[in-house]
Amino acid sequence: MTRILDRRAVLGILAGGAATFTALPQALAQSTPTAAELLERLGADPSMVIAPDARVSVRELTRRRDLRRIAPSVDVQSINFAFGSARIPPREIWKIDEIASAMRQLLRRRGRELFLIEGHTDAVGSNEANLRLSRARARSVADELARSGIPNNAIETIGYGEEDLLVPTQRADWRNRRVTLRRVTDLVIGY
Repeated sequence: MTRILDRRAVLGILAGGAATFTALPQALAQSTPTAAELLERLGADPSMVIAPDARVSVRELTRRRDLRRIAPSVDVQSINFAFGSARIPPREIWKIDEIASAMRQLLRRRGRELFLIEGHTDAVGSNEANLRLSRARARSVADELARSGIPNNAIETIGYGEEDLLVPTQRADWRNRRVTLRRVTDLVIGY
C-alpha cells in the first residue's frame, strides 16, 4: 500500500536521518551545459555594441560591473567547490572539458578571443579571506582550461569574493561558490 506523507512527516524522516537527498548531484549534472550550449551562449553577441574607441583595458573591465554584464557569460555553479576550497573535485573535471571544448571552437572560429574567469565565494568568512579564495577558484579553473589546451593569453582571471552573491544570504550557500565565465573580446582594447 502506498502511503502519502504530508510535509511534517517528510521533515521528520529527514531530520531522523532515514532519508537523504541524492538528487542534488544528479540535478547539478543535468544543469551543466553541454559544449554546444556553452558555445551558443558564449558565442552570442554582447547585449550592447561597444564602439572600438569606447573599449576599455582588462583592468578597467574588472572594476566595472556594468560593462561585464554586457558580455556573453555562463555561471558555472555546477562545479561544486567545497566550503573554503578552490580545488576542483576530480569527478567534475569533465565539466571543465565541456567548457574547454566550447572555448576551442570559438577560438578556431574567430581566431582571437579573450575570456574572463570570475571567482566567487559565499559570505562566510572575512572579506579578505573570501577575496583570496575567489581568486584561487578562478585560477584553478584557468589552470584546468590551460591543461585542456586553452592558451593562457586567451584567459584573464579575477576574484570578487562575496561581492556578487547569487543567493543573498550570510550563510554558507553552495550556489555562491562558483565561477563565471565571460567572453569579453568585444569590450577590451586590442581585440
